[in-house]
Amino acid sequence: MRAREFGIGIGPGTPGPLNAITDVAGVSVGHSTIIEGDGPLVVGKGPIRTGVTVIRPHNGNLAEEPLFAGCHSLNGNGEVTGLLWLKQSGQLTSPIGITNSHSVGVVRDTLAVIDARERHPGHLYWSLPVAGETWDGMLNDINGFHVKPEHVLHAYEKASKGPVEEGNVGGGTGMICYMFKGGIGTSSRVLPHEFGGYTVGVLVQANFGSRRDFIVNGAPVGQHLGEEQIPAPMPPEYEQHPPAGSFTPGGGSIVGIAATDAPLLPHQCDSLAQRVGLGVSRTGNSGDHWSGDIFVAFSTANRLPGSNMTWQAPLTTQVRVLSNNFVDPLYDAVVEATQEAILNAQLAAQTMVGRDGVTAHALDPERLVSILTKYDRLRFEVNA
Repeated sequence: MRAREFGIGIGPGTPGPLNAITDVAGVSVGHSTIIEGDGPLVVGKGPIRTGVTVIRPHNGNLAEEPLFAGCHSLNGNGEVTGLLWLKQSGQLTSPIGITNSHSVGVVRDTLAVIDARERHPGHLYWSLPVAGETWDGMLNDINGFHVKPEHVLHAYEKASKGPVEEGNVGGGTGMICYMFKGGIGTSSRVLPHEFGGYTVGVLVQANFGSRRDFIVNGAPVGQHLGEEQIPAPMPPEYEQHPPAGSFTPGGGSIVGIAATDAPLLPHQCDSLAQRVGLGVSRTGNSGDHWSGDIFVAFSTANRLPGSNMTWQAPLTTQVRVLSNNFVDPLYDAVVEATQEAILNAQLAAQTMVGRDGVTAHALDPERLVSILTKYDRLRFEVNA
């Protein structure tokens, strides 16, 4: 189930037909989900609650036809590989993979292998794939390194332009959001005709936030659904040895991907990625020290000539560019879609029991609706 199925609306914007990042033409998403075993943690054997999600910005070869892109780090206690080159070149030259913290390497390497496989035979090549992470060690045997190349390949090959599965899937399988079960979520907005009619889509891997901070449409939901009512997931080592200092198990991380068909230059994509952070903040998160909040944005409007080492690329190329006078509606759309994507991740997720019996409870939609109704916040239209 998703937010709008419960009558919850975020902002005045209009979602696309799928209300997903795949509303941006050409974008596809695939998951590979690994759920195995129960009981006490045995490193290397399980229980396993993890996976990988792959976003393909178009169905061609990104190295041969890169896209303008940008990025932003709200807080850097996390990793997304390939961002130095993305920032330097202003281009996205690979699909995007998202997984758990200790599987970034295998996802990155497998995307490089896929890149090599899909280039023309005999060409020299190099690849700096974009692969991000959040930490699923609360529920998953994260040190067992269970994500393998075949899982990445499966997610890549199964990527679909249709509805996006959400919640306990792919890279989001073992993730926790505001101490409820989290995971993968997505949403989109279509701009009015007078602003170009462009589509903006956001996909998040939501694994962040303390319960007390959780806000929906301005209503303090987390304060009404405290841990005395709905227990927070708590691994046995935290109970035996409480974390020191200001660290809280609600720190977590979020990776957010924004896509649009609006013709943007790299610096405009940077600005779009920044607005993902504003959407995150409206759900209650302030970018905790222990949180990795990293965002990537790309535009599908201009396919650029790539570097295939044959030196046959054109000397110049023409691109379309949106005037900065008209970017604000895109910002509004990203902020709204990010908020809704996070909520969709929670509402689509189901209660999960992970390693050592640690339980992440799903967000109860009926109790959520009751709280929003009390505050007259089922629909709350605020622009960025």
